[in-house]
Parts: sequence; structure tokens; C-alpha cells
Amino acid sequence: MSVLSLAELRPSKGHSAAPAWRDSIIKGDCVAALEALPEHSVDVIFADPPYNLQLDGELTRPDQSKVDAVDDDWDKFSDFAAYDDFTRAWMLAARRVLKPSGTIWVIGSYHNIFRVGTVLQDLGFWVLNDIIWRKTNPMPNFRGRRFANAHETLIWASRSQNAKGYTFNYDAMKMANDEVQMRSDWLFPICTGAERLKGEDGAKVHPTQKPEALLHRILMSSTKPGDVVLDPFFGSGTTGAVAKKLGRHFVGIEREQAYIDAATKRIAEVERIDGPVLAVTTGKRAEPRVAFGALVEAGLVSAGAVLTDARRRWRATVRLDGSLEGEGKSGSIHKLGALVQGQDACNGWTFWHIEEKGALTSIDEFRKTYREEIMTAGA
Repeated sequence: MSVLSLAELRPSKGHSAAPAWRDSIIKGDCVAALEALPEHSVDVIFADPPYNLQLDGELTRPDQSKVDAVDDDWDKFSDFAAYDDFTRAWMLAARRVLKPSGTIWVIGSYHNIFRVGTVLQDLGFWVLNDIIWRKTNPMPNFRGRRFANAHETLIWASRSQNAKGYTFNYDAMKMANDEVQMRSDWLFPICTGAERLKGEDGAKVHPTQKPEALLHRILMSSTKPGDVVLDPFFGSGTTGAVAKKLGRHFVGIEREQAYIDAATKRIAEVERIDGPVLAVTTGKRAEPRVAFGALVEAGLVSAGAVLTDARRRWRATVRLDGSLEGEGKSGSIHKLGALVQGQDACNGWTFWHIEEKGALTSIDEFRKTYREEIMTAGA
């Protein structure tokens, strides 16, 4: 892993096998760095921008001890208009580097997430989900004048309304949730204990360090091994640490040297997971589409072959173009299956079978063979 300055970045029209900025931290302003990266070069963006907390003076507990709140200069803006301009600038630059099939995650609190969401939609991004991160151990409301703020909101969006091919590992998320569909409310503790980076003085290295468990779920749900994950507000490097561990690549942008130093040390100590354990659970929706006609073209099912249902009630003959003819009707494997049963729809792959040596084999088995032997040939 390397740390690059803006001067070391060069706008590039091509994509080398291993660009210098991949698995690196770029030191500098996020907009300038994003503008120097190649167009459509990253798969996913995770952004944890300044929250613009608008703190007025110190925040204290009832015993008058000071709360270690976010009061750094990078979180201060003159007014909402200035914050909106900042948001629009970095999002425009981020959208340029995001692949057409890529997605973006943005996290925030009630102070900023609604303004961020407005800008995001104005720029053409398409919201896929809003996720509630409910904290098991939130900071209490010390003044007792409001509800305790116990959650943050994440927006997950595609690059445009018509974007296709973005990654969502639905079956893996379902498996991670004891085979129940993953919901949009997530329960995680805030970053504490040994995971919290601290300096020699015992103080937090970064005031808003995110828990690795949160990034683990984000990357497992929306990326594949080998994907490039961009974090334009890299901070203490949680995104990079989790990406490296999960076999993904990362590029971080950060302007504060203290954060860069902490992130560099942290990521260097991470061991990358490799091999079969990186595979995620997939279902049929993740498999490549195969037309029945392709099986005829490949010779896996012969033109003229006779198909029947599992109970041998109906018969149909395979035609050269992959359609079926039988019972005085014709159509695709799905259409004819529905017609002979008098139903509105039918899954022809599981309905029709071929008889071989007295045994019936579902044509779906031939589709599996096509995927395994023909679609992967030379891969």
C-alpha cells in the first residue's frame, strides 16, 4: 500500500492492470483527487462526509465533564448553502469515477443526511435503499431536551434510474441473516474497545470511526472479490481495512496526515482473506440467463426430441428454433407448459423432462450442464 500526493496522480484515459492509485491513500482535497482519477474506474463508493454538526460551544455531561464530540475544523461550514455546495462538488466528482453499474453508499445523521439525499437525487443518482444503523450503545442526550439520537442513516444508490448490472448479493445477505431476507434496519454497536484507534495520549484518533462490522455488511452486500471500493473521506481507514480483509481493492482520499498515518499502520496489519472462503452464496437469480434454444444449438437437446411432464400426461416435440409443438399447440417451453395445463404461467425448465433409459431427467439439468461446461469454457 502506498500514499500518493495529488502531484503523483495523472489523469488517465486507459486502465492499467494495476494502477498506482489502487490500494493506496491519496493525500489531498477529495474533489481534486477524484478529478484526477480515471473516469468509470471504481465499482462502489462508501462516503462518510462531514456531518456539519453545527455545535455551538462545548458539550458537557451533567457532572460538567466535557464530551469528546466532533469539533474539528473539517466539520465546520459557514451555513447550509456552503455545505450544499461542498456536497454537490464532491458528489459530481464521485459520480464521474463510478462505473455505470456501480453504486454509492453515503452515511450521515439528521444534521446532514436529508440535504445529502436531496443533492444526490438532483444529480441523477437513484436511491435503492435507505438503511437505518441502530446503535446498541448510543451516546445519551445529556441535556435531556430531545430523544437520544440512537441511529444513523445510510443511503444506497445506483448511478442512475436505468442503471443495470449493479451488485447485490441477495442470497448471501439472506444466508447471513439465518436464511431470512435481510431487512433495512441494522443493529450494530458503535466503535469501541480494542477496535477504536487511540493515540499515545489515549485520545481517539478519529471522532467518527465506523465499526468494521458495518463496512463488512456493506461490502459483502454490494461488491464482489476484486472490486475497487473508493472512500473519499478515508479517515482512520475502516473502509480500506475491511476491503483488504475481504479480498477487495480500495482507494482512499484523506487530507489530514494524522489520519493517514493511523490508517496506513492499521491496514498494513490486516491479513487478506483468499481462496474459496471468499465465495458468497448465490441463488438462481444470480446465474447467467440461458435460453432453451441455446441447448438445441449446442446439441445438449436434439431437435425432434420428445419432452414430457413428470407424470407423463403431456408430450411435446422440440423444434429447431427451440420452441415446442404438442397437444395441437406450440410455443416456448414456458408458454406450451402453461397452455397444456390451462394455467397462466409455467416454469418450463422444471415442468418438461426428457426420458432416457426409462428415467425422466428435467431439462433444467441440461441447462446446468450448459452453464458448467460451455459457458465457463476458456474462462
